[in-house]
Amino acid sequence: MSSQQLDTTSPEGSALRIYIFKSETRKHLRAFAADPRGSKLPEHHGPWTATGIIGPSSAPPHKMSRETIEKAIAKEGFQMWRLVDNDA
Repeated sequence: MSSQQLDTTSPEGSALRIYIFKSETRKHLRAFAADPRGSKLPEHHGPWTATGIIGPSSAPPHKMSRETIEKAIAKEGFQMWRLVDNDA
């Protein structure tokens, strides 16, 4: 594994916790990260505030794919997504 990638699994191969963040500068922007500080999140969209945790056996919100999230975190260190405003 390269130093650019994060290992998102435990030594036993089970999923780790995924931390959920919201951008304080972009109302609908959210992100997933593998660490509670969100150290890999893009600074230009920050500051970031942690809003939740997805446990190893829990499903991500909004029917998002845990596998897709974990792959993005392993490759980029995070995965961003947007909330859709249904009132618009």
